[in-house]
Order: sequence, then structure tokens, then C-alpha cells
Amino acid sequence: MKSYSYKKTKDIRLNIGRILSGLLVVIGASIVFYISFPLISWHIYFTPVFASLDVTAPIPKTTILTKEGIKTLVTSASQKIAGANYKDAHTWFPTYQIINENEAKQTTYTLVIPKLKIKDGIVSTSSYDLSKHLVHYGGTAMPPNNGNTVIFGHSTLPQLFNPNDYTTIFANAHKLEIGDEIIATINNVSYTYRVKTILVVNPTDTSIFSQEFLTPHLTLVTCTPPGTTWKRLIIRGELEKI
Repeated sequence: MKSYSYKKTKDIRLNIGRILSGLLVVIGASIVFYISFPLISWHIYFTPVFASLDVTAPIPKTTILTKEGIKTLVTSASQKIAGANYKDAHTWFPTYQIINENEAKQTTYTLVIPKLKIKDGIVSTSSYDLSKHLVHYGGTAMPPNNGNTVIFGHSTLPQLFNPNDYTTIFANAHKLEIGDEIIATINNVSYTYRVKTILVVNPTDTSIFSQEFLTPHLTLVTCTPPGTTWKRLIIRGELEKI
């Protein structure tokens, strides 16, 4: 009597299909996480900090996801995926056109922020490459002149903060409080600014560049929440009387 045996063979096409399905699931989950991450990091890093601050600026202590919010999240994610270069300060406020940008006589000066352990951070008035230095935005006042000195700094997740790395130098900027010091040194003279205002704006809000010539101000700008390019954290200080 003949006996028959069956040998199970592997279907290569089936295995490839499973692998592709798994990759699609991972990619889809990654995209969903990337888009929702700003809200997650907002509540992790910002809500506890801002809830404890006594500030005069309208900082949102909670975030409600509206249609406009979803739109900005998707736009931010798509720009990141498309390769928008956020190490170039020009890209942070895409609707803003620099007005009256004259070549500064001083090409660099330094910034000290004791609260953030930033010592002698270089501020460039001629280059917008945030991976190499902080950026003094063209058309804004030079310290300690009357007007608004606007300085951009790159940020990332707070756990990656390194005060000596310009790609992470403002990762802890959200920890600044009203009254903290920001010291600008130019031509070997130091000028101390005290934080007076903290707020969060959309990239379409260019009012932070406005020049008020009655008193000298200094404005720090970085992306927020940490690790995203969703909104802009604005920290403005006023020059102490010498």
C-alpha cells in the first residue's frame, strides 16, 4: 500500500505581502504620532510650566484642537516631511518681509542667559544659519538702542538640551520666567534685560518684529512646543536703566 506525505512549502509572495502590510502600518502610525506630537509635548512640557507662571501675556494653558489647529499641524508636518530648512531663520515667519535691512557695523555680539546656563552665545547679524549661532534678525534694533532687538535660536526636545550646541540652545527657553536676566554684550559693554512678557504666537503673526522706539527691548524667538515647528515662543525683555 502506497503512502503519501505532504510537504508544506513557503509562499514567498505571502511573506512579502505580510512585510509590506507591516511597513504600511508602521508608516501610518508614525505619521499619526508625528502630527499629534505637538499637542502631546505641549501638555508634557508647557502646561505645567505656564500654569505656574505669573505672566501678563495671553499664554494658552490648555489647547483645544480646532479646525484651524488641525490645519496648522498638518501644514507643519508636511513642511517637515518635505524638508523645510528650519535651521534657516528666514523660514520661521514665511509671510514676513525684512524691512530696512542695513549691514550692521557689528557682525557679532554675545548673549548670556544665566537661567538657561547659556554663556557667551554668539549672535550673528550677517548670517541666518541657526546651526552655527544665534541670529539677530535683519531690520531690528541693535542692543542697547531704542527699539526691538529680535534674536532667533534653534530648539529641540528639552532632554537633548546642550547650551554649547546651537541646534539645541533654546530647548529650555520655556523655563524662563518674568524677571529673569538676558545679558547682551557688544563692544565689550554688557547690557542687562529683564523678561517682561512671554507669549506663544502662530508663524503668521509678525507683530513680534514691530519696533517701539520709546525704550530698548530684546525679544527671543524659538519654535514651540519643544521638538516641533508648530508655533513660536516669544520672550521679551526690557533694558534695565543704566
